[in-house]
Amino acid sequence: MISAYLSGFATGASLIIAIGAQNAFVLVQGIRREYHIICAALCATLDALLIAAGVLGVGTFVASNPYLRLGSGIGGALFLAWFGAGALRSAIHAGKMDVSTQQAGGRGLRQTVLALLAVSLLNPHVYLDTVVLLGAISGNYAGDGRYFFGAGAITASVVWFFCLALGGALLAPVFARPLAWRVLYLIVCGMVWLVAAGLAVDVWGQVILLQG
Repeated sequence: MISAYLSGFATGASLIIAIGAQNAFVLVQGIRREYHIICAALCATLDALLIAAGVLGVGTFVASNPYLRLGSGIGGALFLAWFGAGALRSAIHAGKMDVSTQQAGGRGLRQTVLALLAVSLLNPHVYLDTVVLLGAISGNYAGDGRYFFGAGAITASVVWFFCLALGGALLAPVFARPLAWRVLYLIVCGMVWLVAAGLAVDVWGQVILLQG
C-alpha cells in the first residue's frame, strides 16, 4: 500500500508541476497575499474531486478486468516514459515562470474565484491528467491499492498548491531563474521514469499470470 501511495504521489506531482496558467495564478496570489489560501484550497479540492472521480470510475472499471488492467499498465508505462522524456527536454530548454503577465491585483474574492475556476476547468488537459490518466493507472493496483494511489496523487496536489501559495514571495525569484526549472524538471523526469519502471515490472507479472 505504501508503494502505491508513493507512486500516486510521484505521478500526481509530476503531472501537476509545470509552467502553466494555474500555477502562475496561485503563485501570484501568494506573492500578493490576496486570497492565496482560498486559491490553494480550491485548486487542491478540484484536483481531489477529479482524481477521486477517476479512481472510483475509470480505476474501478479497469480493475474489474485483468486485460484492461494489463492494457492500462502498458499504456500508463508508455505514457509516463514519454512524459519523462518531455520533462527531460524541458530541463534542457527550460524557461522561467513569468508572473508579470498576470492581471494586476485588486480583484474581489468572487472575481478571483471565478478567474481561478476558468483557468483550472477550461483546460482540457486537467481532465486527461486527473480523471483519465490517473484513474486508469490506479486501476492497475489490486485491491485497495488504487485508493492509496489516488490518495498519494491528492496529497501531491495539496502540497504543491499550498507551497506555491504560502511560499509565493520566496518562490517567485527562484522560479524566475531557468536553472531552478531545469533542476525541478530533472527531478520530475526521474520520478516519472521510476513510476513507469514500476508499472512495467507489474505488467510483466500480469503477463506471466495470464499465460499461466
